[in-house]
Amino acid sequence: MAATEESVPRPRAATLRDVAVLAGVSVATASKALNGRSNVHPDTRRRVIEAAERISFTPNTLAQAILAGQTGTVGLLTNDLEGRFSLPILMGAEDAFGAGKMSVFLCDARDDAIREQYHLKALLGRRVDGLIVVGSNTDPRESLGHDLPVPVVYAYAPSTDPLDSSVIPDNVNAGTLAIEHLVATGRTRIAHVTGDVNYAAARDRAAGALGALAAAGLELAGERVRYGAWTEAWGRAATHTLLSQGVEFDAILCGSDQIARGVMDVLRDRGFDVPREVAVMGFDNWQILTSGARPELTSVDMNFEMLGRRAAQRMFEAIDGKQTPGVERMPCRVVVRGSTTLDD
Repeated sequence: MAATEESVPRPRAATLRDVAVLAGVSVATASKALNGRSNVHPDTRRRVIEAAERISFTPNTLAQAILAGQTGTVGLLTNDLEGRFSLPILMGAEDAFGAGKMSVFLCDARDDAIREQYHLKALLGRRVDGLIVVGSNTDPRESLGHDLPVPVVYAYAPSTDPLDSSVIPDNVNAGTLAIEHLVATGRTRIAHVTGDVNYAAARDRAAGALGALAAAGLELAGERVRYGAWTEAWGRAATHTLLSQGVEFDAILCGSDQIARGVMDVLRDRGFDVPREVAVMGFDNWQILTSGARPELTSVDMNFEMLGRRAAQRMFEAIDGKQTPGVERMPCRVVVRGSTTLDD
């Protein structure tokens, strides 16, 4: 009598333990390798993945979550979803989480404390494994506290609590790099037009710029930093003021790309050749502004996506019980274009 379909024994599905045995690692290491955790050696990760493919292992994500006490979800809480800075940070974080590796819940608090608390409760209600909190600017923000059941990493805006884990752009070094670039192109009379003095980014960039000028044996053209607004209108107004006061300059370092566009408008209208007579440089490397300028604008890129990836890595480390307190400052880079050099 032929065996019915029900009586034919089905092959046993491969398990995580099978993968671990075949790869010669512990079950915990195999799990970390397959889930993309950062604290696994690349050779070990490759060996585990090859073993999983060899025996057609398909992870049971629900069972893994129960065993690990995790849900495979992360909350991204931003205060400025429509802003210039939040989106690339969030994109970098999502890249680090990996396609299909982690589910991401995104909430926009819109700089509203009540809304932020509402979203926080909602995310915790979904039992996320961790939170990344993205600020709308680099000014320190209040901590969410230490009584939360999950680790928190603050990105762009650091927490005021030194025991929290924060990842921010190194704006002081960004100012230093900008001046070093201008000096390297032969500029010696550099003015600085920047944004609101109440913003940490404006003060930090100015501090780095002034320190680099001093190290080069130079003084700031016009004697003082021109603080104002983060707008093209302020860039135009400040440039008119510098010219009317008879300030001699061969470069203007601007606190943002928007300010730089305003500066370049006035210089062009007044007959100055950029960059032959005056070099102009911005911050943020906002492509819509840098590529639209004539000549194209040299700018300091704050590496926002890299910052987001680093915040996600810190999140993984914290989930694994290796949370690092304090503020980590991420490096920036100068993107050279035609507004500072004739070679571009």
